[in-house]
Amino acid sequence: MTTTEATPSTPPMQSAVERLVFEIRALIDNEVLRVGDTLPSERELCERFSASRNTVREAMRVLKAYGLVDVRPKVGATLIDNRMARALDLFSFNTIEISRKTFTDIQGFRTLIEVNSVDAMFEKLNDKHLEVMGRANEAMRKASTVSAASEADFAFHVGLMRILDNAALLEIYRIMKPVIIGIMEKGKSRHDFRTSTYGQHAEIISALRQRDRISYQYALQFHLNFGYGTFGEAR
Repeated sequence: MTTTEATPSTPPMQSAVERLVFEIRALIDNEVLRVGDTLPSERELCERFSASRNTVREAMRVLKAYGLVDVRPKVGATLIDNRMARALDLFSFNTIEISRKTFTDIQGFRTLIEVNSVDAMFEKLNDKHLEVMGRANEAMRKASTVSAASEADFAFHVGLMRILDNAALLEIYRIMKPVIIGIMEKGKSRHDFRTSTYGQHAEIISALRQRDRISYQYALQFHLNFGYGTFGEAR
C-alpha cells in the first residue's frame, strides 16, 4: 500500500500525528498483520509516509496508548491487543453519581447474571470456587476500612463469576467495577458489613455448597437488593 492509495478515504485530521496513526492502522489492515507481527522500522515508516522521526514516535505513543502496539528498544513496534485493558483504564477515571436509579439498573443487571445463571453455575461449581469465595468473605469481615471491605466484597462476586468460566463476563465486571465498588462503599457506610454483608455471603456460599437452587436465588437476590433505601432518587 502507498500513501496516495490511502489518501482519498482518509478522514480530515487536525495534525500530522493523527494522520499518521490513521495510515499505520490502514497499513495493518491492508497487509493483514496479526498480533505478534512487527511493524516496519521507524526509518521505514518515515520514508513510507514522508513523516518526520518525531511524528512517527508520537504516532507510536498514541498506538501504544490505544493498546495496539508494544514498542521496545532494538525490537521496534510489535502488534498486541490490549484495547480492552486500555478501555478499562479510561473507565476507571469516570466518576458517576450513584442514585437509586443507578443502583436499580446495576443490581438489575447483576441479577440477570448472578441470580439467573444458577443452573450453569451448579454444573461447573467445585470446592475451589467455594474456597476462594470464603476467603474473600473472611477478608471483608476482617477489613479495617469501608474501602478495603468493598474490595473484598467485589472479589467475592468476581469469585462467583469465575464459576461460569466466561472471560467476557469477567471483563464486563471489571469495566463495571468503579460503579459496583461505589454502591458497595455507600451501602457499607450505612450498615455494619461485618454482620450484614458477611452473613449474606455466608448464606450464598451455603446454598451453593448444597446445590439448593431456591435458597441460592433467594439469598443472592436479597443481598443485591439490600440497601436500596440508602440511595437517593434519580435526579
